[in-house]
Amino acid sequence: MGLLYDLSTEYKTLSIVGMAKNAGKTTALNYLIEEADDEMIRLGITSTGRDGETSDLVTGTEKPRVYLYEDTVVSVPAQLYELAEAGLEILELTKFGTAIGDIMLCRVAESGYVQIAGPVATADNKKMCARMFDLGAELILIDGAIDRKSIAAPETSDAIILSTGAVLSRSLKKVVEETSHIVNLYRLPELEDETARQALAETRGEERVTLIDRDGGVQRLELATGLGGSRFIDDAITEDTRYVYIPGAFTNSVIADIQTEKLKRVRFILKDPTRIFINVMDWRQLIKRGFSVSVLKNIRIAAVTVNPFSPGGYSFEHGVLRDTMQEALPDIPVIDVRM
Repeated sequence: MGLLYDLSTEYKTLSIVGMAKNAGKTTALNYLIEEADDEMIRLGITSTGRDGETSDLVTGTEKPRVYLYEDTVVSVPAQLYELAEAGLEILELTKFGTAIGDIMLCRVAESGYVQIAGPVATADNKKMCARMFDLGAELILIDGAIDRKSIAAPETSDAIILSTGAVLSRSLKKVVEETSHIVNLYRLPELEDETARQALAETRGEERVTLIDRDGGVQRLELATGLGGSRFIDDAITEDTRYVYIPGAFTNSVIADIQTEKLKRVRFILKDPTRIFINVMDWRQLIKRGFSVSVLKNIRIAAVTVNPFSPGGYSFEHGVLRDTMQEALPDIPVIDVRM
């Protein structure tokens, strides 16, 4: 049995997330689709945007097309239906709209290439996935075609497949380092303190930077985001402060002016790891300063796929990137989708 069969026994929805353009995300999707056909797993295929076109709509570069096999359930907007080379049977017209028409749920009656698209809003995507299961899909693959950061959010799917590759850098060490950094961020510990969780749940209606003390007392600052607010946060932290909840993006500017002694004393809380925008070197320095953070929900990584080729004309030797990445991430399956 292959990778996808193992994953299908544990997960029902998987998002494919690219660390950058040309990291091999569509190649990974095609690899998984082919494996599903071999394993006789009936897939549902959708996207958080558009994918399957012959060239990248932003860069104009050629990209892999998406080939679907018979009985796959797929989401296709009205304007892309006629462009499909596969035979598509319309199962249902939905009210989920996109910039290129309302989504139709179709069954692939004859294998071939299809341009896929789906609703961008997470709530709509979840409703549509539920309907795809009703129509017979056993496992749904969600292609993160637009916002590669938000598609990783834990409410989008049960787990993600992270696609990375040579496009990140000519340095093998840097590719592995940056990928490992993202994996480590996505697997940050979830907040275990139920008192703090409950305190935040009661204030989530209107997001604000929130401080929680040792007795569960809550102080909400007049800051809707932590960006540029580090001086105000520093002033608000007292000896009794235990947690600091930061809504929205978490960057260096959020904690730039917080005194080291206070930084060591409190634990920061984020909604999920996709809110973090700090590079690997700065993150290491923060950890050395005693910085600690938990998330309300982390992200499960089902597998990592690697692409040893870069559109820049350079590549790594077959197997070297995969083996080095696997050594760095021993508990996650690493697949070279180009071998």
